[in-house]
Amino acid sequence: MSDPLRLLLVDDHPVVRRGLRAMFEDRSDMLVVDEASDGRAALDILRNTVVQVVLMDLRMKSGMDGVTATREITALSEPPAVLVLTVYDTDADILAAVEAGATGYMLKDSPPEQLCEAVRSAALGETALGPDVAARLFDRLRAPTEALSPREAEILRLLSQGLSNRALSRELFISEATVKTHLVHIFDKLGVDNRTAAISTALQRGIIRTE
Repeated sequence: MSDPLRLLLVDDHPVVRRGLRAMFEDRSDMLVVDEASDGRAALDILRNTVVQVVLMDLRMKSGMDGVTATREITALSEPPAVLVLTVYDTDADILAAVEAGATGYMLKDSPPEQLCEAVRSAALGETALGPDVAARLFDRLRAPTEALSPREAEILRLLSQGLSNRALSRELFISEATVKTHLVHIFDKLGVDNRTAAISTALQRGIIRTE
């Protein structure tokens, strides 16, 4: 019989970690070797512990967030696979995790067997996506012109805070003409014709958040 997959749980909620540990260790082919409450603690553990799959929450109340931790973990010389396990399924969260190097992205309310299969796939280096997550990414691929650049997303975020074109130009150290050009591109990509509609659409799609 082969050795069990060695897992690291990263989540700021002890109750969640306890539940995940019980679920995974109920499988004979999985072993939770340690737990961390934030990304920095996870990196510290990985310096001295062999792990094959990291189960990574995205947003933690304090300490290093999941996206930053994923980026740093996947930059290690021999990184474990990082499987994001979260309650958030917005386009912005999914894309940020994938771009950071996550092998997979699952939602916490996924069926236990689906989560365990995702862990096994991640350990093999295979992409593991929940059905809803896969559908969102597929929709993105079908409409690539809707993807905003980091600068455009930043401008949208500032727009949602009520900044004028002049204030935007000062904040970003660009001319008002450049701001207007970015707005034209943003409106075109989102299929809208004004600021209010752009902000509303961006919030619905998870491109920006109100928090």
